[in-house]
Amino acid sequence: MKSISLSLASLVFAILLSAPYKVHAEDSAPVYQVVTYNIKHGLGNDGKLDLARTAEVISKLNPDFIALQEVDDGTQRSKGINEPLNLAKRLNMHAAFGSFMTYDGGQYGLAILSRYPITKKESIRLPDGNEPRVALAVEVELPTGKALKLVNVHFDWVKDDNFRYAQAEKVCEYLDSLDMPYVVMGDFNDQPLSRTVKLFRERALEAHKPVDDHLTFSSTEPSIEIDFIFAAPRSRWGFDNVNVIDEPHASDHRPVAARLRQK
Repeated sequence: MKSISLSLASLVFAILLSAPYKVHAEDSAPVYQVVTYNIKHGLGNDGKLDLARTAEVISKLNPDFIALQEVDDGTQRSKGINEPLNLAKRLNMHAAFGSFMTYDGGQYGLAILSRYPITKKESIRLPDGNEPRVALAVEVELPTGKALKLVNVHFDWVKDDNFRYAQAEKVCEYLDSLDMPYVVMGDFNDQPLSRTVKLFRERALEAHKPVDDHLTFSSTEPSIEIDFIFAAPRSRWGFDNVNVIDEPHASDHRPVAARLRQK
């Protein structure tokens, strides 16, 4: 009987060691895995539309919150799939979608997936650039009982930054009006020293990527850093384990993942 008890204890201990661990409400320093990823509507670099592959990439990162750019809902090019809902079901997460515009028989825009309930959603209309743009903002209920605002952005891509900067200013105007902590992340389509990115760096804590592996586009031949994660207020948050994921198949961007730690 004693040997059986010891074996059972060993089994339980092994399970505990193998299980993912996150510090949440019952501990002093909650930690959340946050990710931003431009998924190119699930179209891989092999020319194949494969949301199962996209979901697999995301699943390996085990996000609590993920901001997705270039997401389709019901378009012909994506075979009529509601991509936010499809990915949410695959990953057992909550989803919200913000449409930029009607496109190819459906809608094209942004999505946020959350491990925790989404209690509020809004789309902030941004100044038009080469295409219409919105920022997608959701409020989530954390295990601590507190609320967190998540904001997903995908700014204009043309070389001249005037459209991009105007869109960033509008987002920052929204951020400045908030009375709760927030995370803003996405495809900024601009580089670290640009005036567009500087607007966010002035307001929030940046998830600094490794110096030797910080490039996010393209996924096959990384040459520029255009995808970012910020959190505010600085006094409340810290970032650990910030990584750009080497994934050259599922999209033309590389995902950026970070551990967001509440101080």
